[in-house]
Amino acid sequence: MDRIFIKDLEVYANHGVYSQEKDLGQKFLISLDLCLDLREAAKDKDINKTVNYGELCHKVVEEFSKEKYDLIETAAEKLAEFILINYELVNSVKVKLKKPWAPIGLPVEYAGVEIERGWHKAYIALGSNMGDKEKNLLKAIEYIETSESCKVIKRSSFITTAPWGYEEQDDFLNAVIEIKTLFNPKELLEFLLSIEKELKRERIIKWGPRTIDLDILLYDDMISSNEEMVIPHPRMEERMFVMEPLSEIAPYVVHPVLNKRIIQIKKELELK
Repeated sequence: MDRIFIKDLEVYANHGVYSQEKDLGQKFLISLDLCLDLREAAKDKDINKTVNYGELCHKVVEEFSKEKYDLIETAAEKLAEFILINYELVNSVKVKLKKPWAPIGLPVEYAGVEIERGWHKAYIALGSNMGDKEKNLLKAIEYIETSESCKVIKRSSFITTAPWGYEEQDDFLNAVIEIKTLFNPKELLEFLLSIEKELKRERIIKWGPRTIDLDILLYDDMISSNEEMVIPHPRMEERMFVMEPLSEIAPYVVHPVLNKRIIQIKKELELK
């Protein structure tokens, strides 16, 4: 992937824990490393296919100066979010923030932080078997799209399937969406749980009836098995109500544990 660099952009702003820092302000130096594809811009000589770094510098100065944060960690995080949300061509950004006038009381060139943030690809399974099922799925997708940190890229067809696990309940309406997100897996899970709560999801019976069910199936190529979440979603390869809509929008994505394409897993499941 190609890169655009901006080194030590000087900005005067009012970030700091101490009241004097917020009242008087001080100098900061911002360096940016933007990761994006520059091939089309180079071939077509088209500035609209790249990032205008002059414009970016002015917007960064404006964004960085308009709020007052206690921590430069927060200032760097907010700046990374701003760039990723407002510049669609940028896949990831590294922000290095230097504070040369840091109130340390010792001779030091600067104090600083460096963070790297970027967009991640995730696949989310949706299911509902209570009330207006289609409305529930559409409402959940709408909630996801309202977050600046998530963008829905693809959506499968809605399919009706028999209940799995606990069979004494109505059929489900299922779907899968592909999103790109700035959330890490834990943040994404918390966000999805908040949507379930908003749509009155109640967890009474395991695998029981629900207004909405939102599960992270895949997150990049991550393999995680901590107590909070398991990625890829456990036993997704055993569930046709997951594999069918997933294979519709992501047939050639590789399951990072099974090392098989989604379409291959679906075909093997159909033979069982």
